[in-house]
Amino acid sequence: MIRWRTGPGFLFLLFPAMLALAGLDVLLSGRDLTQAFLDLERETQAFGEATRNPILAWTQRGVSLLLIAASLERITTHFMQSRPLPSVVLTGTFLFYWFTGVLAPGLLGAHPQLTHEYGYSLLLGFAATLTMADDRERILTASRNGLFVFMLAGIVLVPWNPALVLDASYSQGLLPGVPRFGGLAAHPVSMGMLAQTALLLLWARPLQRRWLTMLCWLLGLTVLFFAQSKTAWLAFLISAACMVVVRNTADSIERLGDVRHNSFGVLMLFGVVVAVVGALLAVLVFDLPDVIADFFGTGQGAQLASLTGRDRIWTVALEEWSNNPVFGYGPTIWDSEYRNAIGMPFAVHGHNQFIDALARTGTIGTFGLVAWFVTLMVLSFRYAKATRGLSLAMFLTLALMCVSEVPLLLAGYGTDVFTHMLLVVTVAAAASERRRNVIAADLYEPVIRTAA
Repeated sequence: MIRWRTGPGFLFLLFPAMLALAGLDVLLSGRDLTQAFLDLERETQAFGEATRNPILAWTQRGVSLLLIAASLERITTHFMQSRPLPSVVLTGTFLFYWFTGVLAPGLLGAHPQLTHEYGYSLLLGFAATLTMADDRERILTASRNGLFVFMLAGIVLVPWNPALVLDASYSQGLLPGVPRFGGLAAHPVSMGMLAQTALLLLWARPLQRRWLTMLCWLLGLTVLFFAQSKTAWLAFLISAACMVVVRNTADSIERLGDVRHNSFGVLMLFGVVVAVVGALLAVLVFDLPDVIADFFGTGQGAQLASLTGRDRIWTVALEEWSNNPVFGYGPTIWDSEYRNAIGMPFAVHGHNQFIDALARTGTIGTFGLVAWFVTLMVLSFRYAKATRGLSLAMFLTLALMCVSEVPLLLAGYGTDVFTHMLLVVTVAAAASERRRNVIAADLYEPVIRTAA
């Protein structure tokens, strides 16, 4: 009989590797952060991305190979050891979300396209749903350390190349005249969200030396503050409050996510199901896309949408959904050619997770997104106590980002999916621990009864 060798695996290396790749991309780009929108406009008019540095290209190939090897190692090891799935619902819903949100529109969308890059998110996400407790600790620790090194590298570059990491032209913040810190992230908003994720990880997994933990808190809060992202500030305040509440009232929070012993949880899930079914009926029976388009054409609708500054993008996205209601436009929406055609070089996505999904993947893909969102929500509540609030804090962060960003998009890998995959790792490991404890209790209970 062949015994499959057990080992720690190396999936944890992928998370700092993604940060390193993102930082190298910015470092080699020689960008001027004050000219970011002009650069994006030039790229759009050129119908493609700028020529990439060969060092970056080969580094990305290396990270891609690491992702494939680490994910396959985790998946193969898990099933060769005949381990059960940590959470059948988590894994099943993720696969459903990938098939409806990536594969289906890639094959059946109005502009179908499938590339090898879409397979990376499938491998990484599937491997993340198989995470055990030991894997989780290595992944969270490596991610925490990588994030703080990432932020520190951006600060070190301030005196050497300020235009690379600071947006001195920013004038819409609460700090007039103070440059906006983008660091080595693609945008200051991304930097702010990564900083607040790093602080949550530091809170949940402090360093062994107290003085070093305090320095990291100072570093993280400084970056979060000077990134001047109101979304990141709000996300951190809500997440911090969540961590405090869960650690003091963990039992009551956990019961909200357990539909087996909680009537409120059942009602909440029933309400979500009714809302989804109602939305589908609105599309199929009442022609909701045309209704929404007519609403945005009125003065009140335009005034409401313009409050966010994204009304044009949302209108275009909803029109695409109206034209392609089942499988959407396809994965190439918002690429350079499309942005040039609509005259909006800044529209790199739909600026709302669900509106983007409607345009990109249609009703089918949006249904998969809602199922995945609800699954993450329920499991985040259920394992809030086991994770000491980390799962719920990260979910609330993602939920808030969904209002204006697309943090749940499965289009590849990188810093865009960083917090998303960390949440999957966290709830999967918590589910694995609970399953193990239940099995242990079932094994020991007959022994105790016999002894009695």
